[in-house]
Amino acid sequence: MHTITARRAILAISSAALVAACSGGSASPSGAPSAAPSAPASTSPSTAPASQGPVTLTYLVDDSQNTKDTAQALADAYTALHPNVTITIETRPGGTDGDNIVKTRLATGDMDDIFWYNSGSLLQALKPADTIVDISGEPFIPNIDPTFITTVSQGNQVFGVPSGTALGGGVLYNKKVFAKVGISVPKTWAEFEANNDKLKAAGIPPVGATFGDTWTSQLFVLADFYNVAQADPNFAADYTANKAKYASTPAAAAGFGYLQEAHDKGWYQKGYQTLKFEQGLQQLADGKFAQYPQLSFVLSTIATNNPDKIADIGFFGMPGTDAAKNGATIWMPAATYIAKTSKNLDAAKQFLAFIASTAGVDAINAKVPPAGPYVIKGAKLPDNTMGAVKDIAAYIDAGKAGPALEFLSPVKGPSLEQICVAVGSGQEDASKAAADYDKDVEKEAKQLGLPGW
Repeated sequence: MHTITARRAILAISSAALVAACSGGSASPSGAPSAAPSAPASTSPSTAPASQGPVTLTYLVDDSQNTKDTAQALADAYTALHPNVTITIETRPGGTDGDNIVKTRLATGDMDDIFWYNSGSLLQALKPADTIVDISGEPFIPNIDPTFITTVSQGNQVFGVPSGTALGGGVLYNKKVFAKVGISVPKTWAEFEANNDKLKAAGIPPVGATFGDTWTSQLFVLADFYNVAQADPNFAADYTANKAKYASTPAAAAGFGYLQEAHDKGWYQKGYQTLKFEQGLQQLADGKFAQYPQLSFVLSTIATNNPDKIADIGFFGMPGTDAAKNGATIWMPAATYIAKTSKNLDAAKQFLAFIASTAGVDAINAKVPPAGPYVIKGAKLPDNTMGAVKDIAAYIDAGKAGPALEFLSPVKGPSLEQICVAVGSGQEDASKAAADYDKDVEKEAKQLGLPGW
């Protein structure tokens, strides 16, 4: 096993930008790191009883295989240490439907004790100061990389612990298909287009899409943010301050153009409009199509369902216009949060302490192939880490990786996936989609009360 030391480079691009944006105008950083003791807390979990008597925690997670397996691994390992604790896992859909369930349950006071949800911009829409327990003063906070803390903070409060790994956002590809057609990993969009011409000529759909799960439609836009930041380093700050728009920023609008191009040139496989994403993963593993814009968390599902084919899957960052600036967009892990309505606060905090420990990481590694680097101090990845994860690490080690926009700005419109489906299905052109998304984010920014909106 080896320690991944490059994780802090992921968010070297001004993590303070998100802190300032999410603090209601305050320029002070999150209080958690500064309030922490000078020496890191132990990363070993407590072996003391989690409570004086039997206690049951309910845990709401999304229904992706990776999330379910990770949550189950954590629950099993923790309850083995604490036999008086039972953790009941409940699942919800991903995407907009899942977001609505989380928001509704928090608003009505019907949320589980703990729940799994995004870090970054989507958290801000939950009004966390009103609905989620502040854990900034807990002794396990120093175990967590400070770059992650900024993504689960608002003002001086901290709300969640990382649950899983950081992720690469880009393109998964089938290495055997690439070898068969005689193509290599593209570093520019022009090379990507040329590869796709060769794939089509060979009778292989160049790009897979799974619009039956609408959230999967967004990656051409979201995973392109590394290229946006290279072209316009101030975009995130200007976007947050309502000084920059997708429709009027060519680098930002490019992702919508990629969706339209994929449709217009017939890059997608047949039936993509209704295909579910796990079906798409199977088709990628089987070489039914060559490339799949996606987040790397899906790799563990491929590894579970096709252990003999996971070595065939590689990763590359979304190609841009300049090969010398080629890189990858990185997502911070999702987090586990405690609802303010929980009646098992002490037990919930002790479970979060376990998640934020190296023992928690070991529990995940024992059951779920990691899909990226961890953000727990001292965490290790197995030596047999998947090749695609090593591809992601290579971008990070080379200093050619940067955070997705949602970790630099609290502004993200709720309708992006529906807009992307419309463009990728030929129902809307890219320029109108960019303008529609600008309108979508305006509503969200005003709800958050951001200056300048």
